[in-house]
Amino acid sequence: MSGPVQIPFKSFIHLKPEENTALYLQIVFEFIKAIQTGFLPEGTKLPGTRILCKLLVVNRNTLIKAFQDLESQGWIETLPNKGTFILSQHKQKNQSEFIAFKNQNVSKGNTGFTFRRSAILENPKETSDLSCQFNDGMPDVRLVQNEVLARLYVSKLKRQKTSKAYEQIQIQSHLNFKTHFSNYLNLTRGLRISTSSLLTTNSHEISLYLVTKALISAGDKVVVASPGYYISNMTLTNTGAKIITIPVDQDGIDTNRLKEICEQSKIRMLYLTSNYHYPTTISLSAKRRIELLELANQYGFIILEDDYDFDFHYDNNPILPLAAFDSNQKVIYIGSFGRLLPSGFSYGFITAPPEFIEELEKYQNILEPGIDVIKEQVLTECITEGEVHRLIKKNKKIYRERRDYFVSLLNEKLSGKIKFKIPARGLAVWIEWLDKFNLITLQKECNANGLFLPKTILYQTKDLTATRLGFGHLEKEEIEKAVSILCQSIEAISLIS
Repeated sequence: MSGPVQIPFKSFIHLKPEENTALYLQIVFEFIKAIQTGFLPEGTKLPGTRILCKLLVVNRNTLIKAFQDLESQGWIETLPNKGTFILSQHKQKNQSEFIAFKNQNVSKGNTGFTFRRSAILENPKETSDLSCQFNDGMPDVRLVQNEVLARLYVSKLKRQKTSKAYEQIQIQSHLNFKTHFSNYLNLTRGLRISTSSLLTTNSHEISLYLVTKALISAGDKVVVASPGYYISNMTLTNTGAKIITIPVDQDGIDTNRLKEICEQSKIRMLYLTSNYHYPTTISLSAKRRIELLELANQYGFIILEDDYDFDFHYDNNPILPLAAFDSNQKVIYIGSFGRLLPSGFSYGFITAPPEFIEELEKYQNILEPGIDVIKEQVLTECITEGEVHRLIKKNKKIYRERRDYFVSLLNEKLSGKIKFKIPARGLAVWIEWLDKFNLITLQKECNANGLFLPKTILYQTKDLTATRLGFGHLEKEEIEKAVSILCQSIEAISLIS
């Protein structure tokens, strides 16, 4: 982005003067949300207050008061004769003070009672009725084999007549599922875990929430990659963590920078997506994997390894997670299972030392007190009969073909306009645009032409203009249409500029 005035503030800063919350507080909360979700990345230079007042249609004194609060919390800094910038490394002065501050944002509205409103957990996802859409890398629900699961589910329901107590059935069924699931993880991901080191959850997001809830206290320093995953950043920030960002290059997270940070202060946790970094799709190099494990052991921080897309790899020798080589029990490994299965059959999981799993179960008993016996029995049978392996193998072939076709069209239609690496896994391609233009302008042009680009796949700073384009949910004809509209829209905004 060539200048701060070009930042499309009105597209992500939404103020509601009619609400009871003071306008300057709304500005504070909207800016924090924009920083956490990546719309205002670290180092971004903001326009002067007079210019920004005109863009947001607010009084200058109101904006100055909001900026003073943001600076006191450490989200921005003003440098004499240089301007105001989003803070690099997020040097929040006192995150616990911020938590107390944000909890003052109390709303009543028309509910008849007061409640606290989160400035962090606003859902950044968008929806559209357009039939042609890109996303951040979701599987195609049309490939799900509902018939197999339906047959297994019905058969399990018919066998439920038993003299055993339901609680006894639950315990036995869950232990049987965990036994087969831990064996499956050991086989596919090179782990060496038993059932006592495994916790299954109803979703990947719940796994992330449970781990951060148990490990992070207000003010704890947590290192994340930049650019990174907006959902995990929101979850970590909501715990009161002090987020420190470090860059990602072609070999993954910068371990030299991580070592510098560890030498300067005490780090509680490193969160990373090592096998398939979100959003850039880069895999952490072998050298840096070794370095990360050594640094964790040397400086005593936890590695929270998120392997959200393991099943979608396109080679015969998938990269194993860090957890497979962790001899010092510094890695907590979370992931997803069953993304190829119908909604409701997918699972999240956590592998960690047994003592920590026991602690997590206390929190899980509040969030997920029951066990879906039939569901677990069906998944156990899917694993033991090899149905999961067959489904993964079949769909992986389809997704590889879609990736290759998508990549070929990008090379053909957008040669000279983009650069990218063909991902070895996952359902999305990270594209960096060689020309500088406003991605929100592109989004609007695409939308007018019938293609939806959600803001969560757009990444723009003064040095970067990139998009994460998911292809997995598109058939060949749909890929052709999406790429065609994308090219048409690029040409249109090029003519305008």
